[in-house]
Amino acid sequence: MKRLLILLCCFCCFSVNAQIIACRDSVRDAYDFWLYLPDDYVEEPTPKPVVIFLHGRSLSGTDLTSVLRYGCLDALRRGREIDAIVLAPQTNNGWSPEKVMRIYDWTRRHYAVDTARLYVLGMSMGGYGTMDFVATYPDKVAAAMALCGGCTKKDVCGLNEVPLWIVHGTADTAVPVSQSEKVVNDMIQCGDTSLLRFDKMKGVQHGTLARIFYLEQTYDWLFSHALTDSVRQVNKEYDMSRSVLQSAYSDLVRNQTLKLIDARPRKSGASSKIQYHIVKNGDTLSSIAKKHKTTVSKLCQLNRITEAGVLRVGQRVRVK
Repeated sequence: MKRLLILLCCFCCFSVNAQIIACRDSVRDAYDFWLYLPDDYVEEPTPKPVVIFLHGRSLSGTDLTSVLRYGCLDALRRGREIDAIVLAPQTNNGWSPEKVMRIYDWTRRHYAVDTARLYVLGMSMGGYGTMDFVATYPDKVAAAMALCGGCTKKDVCGLNEVPLWIVHGTADTAVPVSQSEKVVNDMIQCGDTSLLRFDKMKGVQHGTLARIFYLEQTYDWLFSHALTDSVRQVNKEYDMSRSVLQSAYSDLVRNQTLKLIDARPRKSGASSKIQYHIVKNGDTLSSIAKKHKTTVSKLCQLNRITEAGVLRVGQRVRVK
């Protein structure tokens, strides 16, 4: 497995050979969250799409491991490939679009992100969170998928500006389909709904829609949209039916190599942790050494490079 660079959240430290990291107390006035990077990110640190997964009420609380029970991260652990940076925050009291955006902004500052390809999806309470986020930041989201949820925003007109796929089962007793119907009716009052897909799945119950997170077509549909599209339109090539849901796990084999890292904050004086610097435009070995209070020769020794070596933007340079 390719070595993978992960930012240890509070101290700009990195861990290799890990794919999912728990970030705690990393972003002021936001949520704790899991962060996933694709295997090829370090070797080729080109901008990646970002997928934000918002969980439902059953995963709420302060135990971040609960977020692994279903959804995008569990799909990754089962072998689903998602070629994107995945953010999976945890809330214990509903979703604040502003707090979710702070996590995304933090990610943009620390990673190479394709800002034209931000995607959001969530289920139940996460479906509410998804539509609240899109309604608040329609100019930031390339596409979104809201499952068996609703919207708490009074002004939903921003939803009309984003390719949005709403899916709800008619047999849902936890969140009635009328909640999604209300959102759609409010969107109609706003005007053009040509970017909306609304699937009412006859006889489908609440929990069944969790299978959507495991479908390859879910991510293919999301990734088929971008803010840079010459004409914004919703992709209608993909089907969402009971037979599709039934095959959600058919091609998945649990990924035993996917490692989890729990990045609990350490005291700033800890001397044993490895630290890395991510190269930016204009960085040199000399400037990096000065910033981190070390020497060029020490950097060369730690990174097995020479002083004449060429640095690449996005390259990781070990400084401790």
